[in-house]
Amino acid sequence: MVIKSVNLETVCGITSTLPQNDKIEVAFAGKSNVGKSSLINALLNRKSLARVSATPGKTQTINFYNINEEMYLVDLPGYGYAKVSEQEKIQWGKLIERYLNKSQQLKAVFLLVDIRHAPSANDAMMYEWIVSQGYHPIIIATKLDKIKRSQIAKNVKILKEGLHLVPGTKVIPFSSETKQGRDEVWELIEREFLNKAEVE
Repeated sequence: MVIKSVNLETVCGITSTLPQNDKIEVAFAGKSNVGKSSLINALLNRKSLARVSATPGKTQTINFYNINEEMYLVDLPGYGYAKVSEQEKIQWGKLIERYLNKSQQLKAVFLLVDIRHAPSANDAMMYEWIVSQGYHPIIIATKLDKIKRSQIAKNVKILKEGLHLVPGTKVIPFSSETKQGRDEVWELIEREFLNKAEVE
């Protein structure tokens, strides 16, 4: 994917009306601090379009990035952040649920999980929940540069087992430092969703 233009077009908070977009959407979900903003910046070849923060829970809105006037990359709020009140967590959950249920254009959900650790209960719950909404999440195993090359296969296996992945689920190891996995993510989006949308 050659990125010609990127525009943060819509920002939806808890009380916002979701946009009625006419282009395909691919969404990115993951727990707080899993590296979602870093991934989005890497995908879009931008340094700080999505705000990267050492403080978890920074993304509290659904952000719609218009890419090349062809598609939307949708950044969902991070989940599982301990220092946020239960009330806020519930509201974020409802916001994500409303989006997954209501979007007419959502074609794929990418779920980010930290490759260094076994998936958390929150990760497993989010995976099951996305599947229950009728989607087949693609897993992006982030922070790849933080482990040795020899550990990758073992850690991916732990990740697959911990999430109880549906057989055939794609797992893409990714590093925002080295950009490994970036091209694979774009190739998958273009092949599976963009090109199919154009045919339709």
